[in-house]
Amino acid sequence: MARLTARFWVDAYLARLRMFDIMAFVVAHGDDTSGAVLVKMSTLDGNATLFQRSFDLMSGERVWMELSAGPERDVDAAVARQRGFDPDIWVIEVEDRAGRHLLDQEGLT
Repeated sequence: MARLTARFWVDAYLARLRMFDIMAFVVAHGDDTSGAVLVKMSTLDGNATLFQRSFDLMSGERVWMELSAGPERDVDAAVARQRGFDPDIWVIEVEDRAGRHLLDQEGLT
């Protein structure tokens, strides 16, 4: 099965967020072709959640799993650790007081 490039997915994700007036920024530009993507959801109250795309071993489907959650400084430390392991990783920061990240919508898994 053909896969989308990381850059294509990131551009599509940012466009989808803009449709819902959700602010998002590319914090770290990863490899355009095959870079992994982290999504940091900041609720602008000092807390955040970090999501990473993974595989559900039972279904074989791609899913977004929570990698870290809590005070934003702790989530930022988790991002720094992941970037230390993989310098080609993308980091997208989403800012929304209601916690909308849209990762559960069709087409974003």
